[in-house]
Amino acid sequence: MSSRVSRALRVAVVALLLFAPITGLVLSGYQLSIHWQRPLWLAAAVLVGYFTLSWLMQHLGWLDRFAASRSAVQPTATIGLSGPRPVWIGAAILFALLLPFVLGKYAVSVAILALIYLLLGLGLNIVVGLAGLLDLGFVAFYAVGAYTYALGYHYFHLSFWLALPLGALLAALFGMILGFPVLRLHGDYLAIVTLGFGEIIRLVLNNWVSVTGGPNGVSVPFPTLLGLEFNRKAKQGGVPIHEFFAVEYSSDHRSLFLYFLLLIVVALLILMVIRLKRMPIGRAWEALRENEVACRSLGIHHVTVKLSAFGLGAMVGGVGGVFFAALQGFVNPTSFTFFESAYILAIVVLGGMGSTTGVIGAALLLTVLPELLRDFSDYRVLSVGIAMVLMMVWRPRGLRQRRRPFFVIPAQDLPKAPVAVSQGVAEQ
Repeated sequence: MSSRVSRALRVAVVALLLFAPITGLVLSGYQLSIHWQRPLWLAAAVLVGYFTLSWLMQHLGWLDRFAASRSAVQPTATIGLSGPRPVWIGAAILFALLLPFVLGKYAVSVAILALIYLLLGLGLNIVVGLAGLLDLGFVAFYAVGAYTYALGYHYFHLSFWLALPLGALLAALFGMILGFPVLRLHGDYLAIVTLGFGEIIRLVLNNWVSVTGGPNGVSVPFPTLLGLEFNRKAKQGGVPIHEFFAVEYSSDHRSLFLYFLLLIVVALLILMVIRLKRMPIGRAWEALRENEVACRSLGIHHVTVKLSAFGLGAMVGGVGGVFFAALQGFVNPTSFTFFESAYILAIVVLGGMGSTTGVIGAALLLTVLPELLRDFSDYRVLSVGIAMVLMMVWRPRGLRQRRRPFFVIPAQDLPKAPVAVSQGVAEQ
């Protein structure tokens, strides 16, 4: 009991030190006032919660039951691992299709933003989760895709449908350009170089005012569908879609079109990533992540593997940038800061490095959760930080932990040695 109380007190003291500067210091004008009530209440809640949880886990045997259930669920004989069941996949598809008709326009815009972050998470998951290359400048490829559409339309009247593949190709090219100088770097050194690359792209976009518009940004038109525009009046030489179909104009048409288009692109890219993971290139990424020396000793060309990871991951990020520009209708460098790279990396880490379903869940969670906590704007970032800390404590490998394929033979099916041979070995 005394040890449990001492541990609970230590946890409460740590919680007080964390909460005191965040919730106890209040800036009112030029005066800084100290309020100890809120951090003390939070520390007391942590104290009671930790003590209660430890008592329940010890006296009710929750921890033993959890360990027994984990050890009891063992396959008898299986090869490989099955993916998500078709029932769950069908339910997810049906939910995604019905979502915009059940919720309002604001919820659809949040869902579009979640799908964009899902694209970015899938792209970074190739580089960090599968290939094991820590990239802190992934937002640079996001910016390349967005500015490809913006500058392409501004200077060359490039349409959205041409900017989409062009933005993906340019982002992949930038990814391979980044990959060349970092072929020999690992760990922290690689992270520093990629962080510098992301900042270089942002500073170029911010300071090259004559081309990029600098901090003023560039406006972007909304995509059209076969010449049909989603505006009340035609602005790009086409025909408004509500006039073509003889229906009443509604601003919801824009959101629905972009949502379903983005949903199709996300589904195709998810299938692409799953297929790549099962192909030899995906196996080579995982081999490179586990041990580069062993990977090279097996005859795998590490230069090609690294460049392919950087290029394909950047390509997916470029696609997300084009959709972001189309959604916002305006791009400027303030949308591509280091915070975005850290946010995308948090999606990959919390979802589970290398896990596609985990990245999907983490992207939806980290995009929808801040919107649900908008009424608590003062503590919204704090709540996300607490959720990340709890995730790293309870599930350090992410929401969806990757499991390797295995083959288990039941004990009764194992070949038994002859009695005479076993006795002879015993005598020796």
